[in-house]
Amino acid sequence: MAFTFPKIYPIFDSAAIPQENRAEFLRRLGEGLAEAGVTLMEYRNKTGSEAELLADAAVLRAALPAGKVKLILDDRAELVERIGFDGVHVDSGDVTPAEARRIVGPERIVGTFGGNDAMLPGILQAPVDYLSIGPVYTTRTKQTTLPTIGIEGVRRLRAEARPNAVLVGVGGVTLENAAAILEAGASLVAVVGAIFRAADPVAEFRRWQAALS
Repeated sequence: MAFTFPKIYPIFDSAAIPQENRAEFLRRLGEGLAEAGVTLMEYRNKTGSEAELLADAAVLRAALPAGKVKLILDDRAELVERIGFDGVHVDSGDVTPAEARRIVGPERIVGTFGGNDAMLPGILQAPVDYLSIGPVYTTRTKQTTLPTIGIEGVRRLRAEARPNAVLVGVGGVTLENAAAILEAGASLVAVVGAIFRAADPVAEFRRWQAALS
């Protein structure tokens, strides 16, 4: 799969969507992000029904056109082709990376968790395109019992991984610490609350883009 990963990987959690005018909110957000230059984004919905997920995904796919933006679905590998997304992120408790790859095929993106204090055994041989590492700092957007690894942990995991492994720094990423995470060895940073809790997520993404490009 030929794809150049950007420095910023926005992860959009459905908890940020207002129930009123839901589709219109998603349409405006998606079109704004596409215009701002987003090329990779994950949609995460841990609590909604499948019908809600499918409806959201349809709006996002229309607003963030295939060929311009890679859309990643959290967890649900079996729905990726149906909704026209470009890949899936799977973690512990979901299907295995190998099973996800079998489901979505060779041309789509598959990502998974790669390690915390050390790379997971055998993870560098998994059929995935990127590995999340962390949490780098404390996060409020995803429940985890793992300890934070800090900048030194990012350096350690980069040293363990092969040089061309795509490592995504996750957890507590802010505009103030993102550059240091990248300099320590992360290929890109995943951002949830720092962008999508902003009053204007599109303007905030533009600010990140200008700072890290």
